[in-house]
Amino acid sequence: MMLRGVLARKLRRLRRAGRLSQEELAARAGLNRNYVGMIEREEHAATVDVLEQLAAAFAIEPAELLQNGRKAGSSCQVLSG
Repeated sequence: MMLRGVLARKLRRLRRAGRLSQEELAARAGLNRNYVGMIEREEHAATVDVLEQLAAAFAIEPAELLQNGRKAGSSCQVLSG
């Protein structure tokens, strides 16, 4: 799964769980509402700075926005060269 999709779904889920509109989330994160919508629709890739702003709006660590629910390391494999 592409990280852009993971971020889009996580962002939408967190926003809805917090009963926030895209406009409210954008205001909390210091972003434009249209930009938040573009991230949720996977039309735009968020920068590291934007990840930090979005995470701060939810009071979570930025890395949590890129986790799709699986346990860390659950699908890791060592590739031989």
